[in-house]
Order: sequence, then structure tokens, then C-alpha cells
Amino acid sequence: MLVQPIETRPRQAVWALGFRPFFLGGSLFALVALLIWAGVLAGILPLTPPGGMLAWHRHEMLYGFAGAIIAGFLLTAVQNWSGMPGLGGRPLQGLFLLWLLGRACWFLPLPAGLLMVLQGSFLPLVAVALARPIVQRRLRNNYPIVGLVLLIAACQWLTLTGWLRQDEVWQRRGIFAGLWLVAAMMTMLGGRVIPFFTRRGLGNLAPATARPWLDRACLLLSVAIPLAFASGMADVPHPAMAVLFCVMFGLHGVRLVLWHDRGLWRVPLLWSLHLAYAWMALACLGMALWHAGVALNPSLVAHALTVGAMTGLILAMMARVSLGHTGRPLQVPGSIAWALALMQVAALARVVLTLFTPLGLDLSIVCWSAALLLFLWHYLPILLKPRADGMPG
Repeated sequence: MLVQPIETRPRQAVWALGFRPFFLGGSLFALVALLIWAGVLAGILPLTPPGGMLAWHRHEMLYGFAGAIIAGFLLTAVQNWSGMPGLGGRPLQGLFLLWLLGRACWFLPLPAGLLMVLQGSFLPLVAVALARPIVQRRLRNNYPIVGLVLLIAACQWLTLTGWLRQDEVWQRRGIFAGLWLVAAMMTMLGGRVIPFFTRRGLGNLAPATARPWLDRACLLLSVAIPLAFASGMADVPHPAMAVLFCVMFGLHGVRLVLWHDRGLWRVPLLWSLHLAYAWMALACLGMALWHAGVALNPSLVAHALTVGAMTGLILAMMARVSLGHTGRPLQVPGSIAWALALMQVAALARVVLTLFTPLGLDLSIVCWSAALLLFLWHYLPILLKPRADGMPG
């Protein structure tokens, strides 16, 4: 384990590594953003940010919430990959403050150009912080991760440019391309951590069977999807896109079968990861059907990806990473098991129940909010206190 020199360690534990402030800030922001969105939909909160509340909701749940968790996870993981101290102390404080200003600037009287800079500079700086140790250690297997962060940043700039031009087409392309790039990152990182966590969590210490062809195919095709969205090819149903999404559904399904073990259903930190990945496979199937001409609402498919896959995986990863990197046993209390289950209910309500009743949206927001509250209730003291084993981090 990397031991950080005592004189370089921050006085406050929350600034020791990236996962601490960004997991806390991201989950708290998601809770507040959900409640604001619910208030707007109910007509209780007449907020009018530049570009409208829909533009704010789409941008902030993707580039605000998901962007924070991605930053927290990668800035922590790169320390283990490289053996070099991770971002901490004042540099981490500055990066977090920039992210926080990005969330607040929607409701501040700022020039449009300054708003774009505050919003759009966060992810490129995260990529720079990641690239430094990765390039110094020549960790070529991790170069694609830096590339994915930069591509997500480019999609954010496309979204912001569409917002500035009041161009709904550019905004949608930037949002959907960014969303499927996050799915590409989930595909890449999920291929590394889900089988590893599953085997370790079930006491199987034997190395997993390497299938580089499957990992490469998943990565290449999952990057092709957002490029199609950014170029406009996926704006309307297209047979080639139906084939692409169908192949991705098959590849994700093969992965899930290869990773499966009956014992994982007894461990909340494992079944939550597998179910989140399954939602990504279902989102691919939904897009394949839509591009094949089936009358399916693309919004339901998008929320299968955002609520079921993205937020489900985020909550599961935050729950595990926060324990592992604070020197605590990888066991969660019943409240966190309920939080993970509530995220599944939230996804089902948003994707399935809304087909039959508008109450599905209300139930989804309630379950999603409850899951985040349970996470914050249990993990707030863990993320604010030093490691239980006295080690740095």
C-alpha cells in the first residue's frame, strides 16, 4: 500500500483523497437536484435558470452529479494504479470548489461566457490530474480512461454551445453522446471491477479468466455509440444503429453470464453491481428496438440508463469504495442494502410503472431520494473521519 509522507497529508481527512469530497458533494447535490426537479414538475418552485429547467436538469444530472462521482472514483483509483500520491489538500480543494461553482452558477447573474468556462473547465482539469501519474508511469492500459474523460468534456462543451446558441439539437446531441460515453466508461471500468469484486467478495482468490477480445469489442463499440449521437446519425431510427445496439446488448449479456455466481445474490455490494450492469444491457436492447422501428419512448430507455445503470452503479461503487479506502470491512448494514434495493425500485418505477400511471415518476423520485438519504446518513461520518486503520487516504 502506498504510504503518503506525513508532512504532505492534509489536516482534514475529507481532503485526503478525491473520493471523499466528490462522493459526499455529488450525492448531496443529486438529492437536492432531485427535490428541485420534483418541485418544478409539481409547480411549487418557479425557477428559471438560463435555458430553462429541462436544460438544467439534463446537464446537471449528467455533468454535475455523474461528473463528480467519476472524478472522485478516478482520482482515487489512479493512486493505486500508479503508486504515486493522489490529488489531495489544496489542489483537491480548488478542484472541488470549481465543481461547486459550476453547480451554483446556473442561478447567479453571470455572463454566459463565464458560466460556460466555470461549467466546462472541471472535466478537462480532472483529465490533466489523471494523465500526470498515468503518463509518468507509462500505464498504457489506462490511457483510454483519460481519453474518455476528455471526450465527455468535449460533449459537455457541445451541450453548452447548444445552450448558448439556444440550439436544442446540439444540446440533445451533447447530452446523449455524453451519457453513452459515461456508459462506455462504465463498460470499461465495470469489466475490471465487477468480476474482481465478485470473486473477492465470495472468497474466490483465483485469478479471473482473461478475455481481451470481449473487453476490446465492448470498449470499441461502446465508444462508437456516442460518436454516432454526436454526429447526428442517431437522431432518427437507423438500421445500422439497431445492429450496433443489438450487438452491444449481446456483449453485455455474455459478460453478465460469465461473471455470474449464485452466491452473489446474498451480498448487497455484489448483486447491486450486477443489476446496474444489467440495466445498461437493457438500455442497449431498448435503443436497438427503437432504431428497428418499434414504438418505444426513447426517454424511458434513457432513464433505464441514467437511473438503473448509472445511478445504480454509482451508489454501489460509492458504498464499496468508501469502505475499502477508509480501512473498514466490506460489509454494509441493512440500511445500505435497502438503499441499493430502493434504487432498483426507482428504476423500475421510472421505466416501467410510468407506462401505466404518472405516479411512477413520483415513486421513482421518492425511492431515489430515500436511497441517497440512507447513503448520506451512513457514509457521512465515514467520509469525514480518518481511516479506521490509521493509514493515509
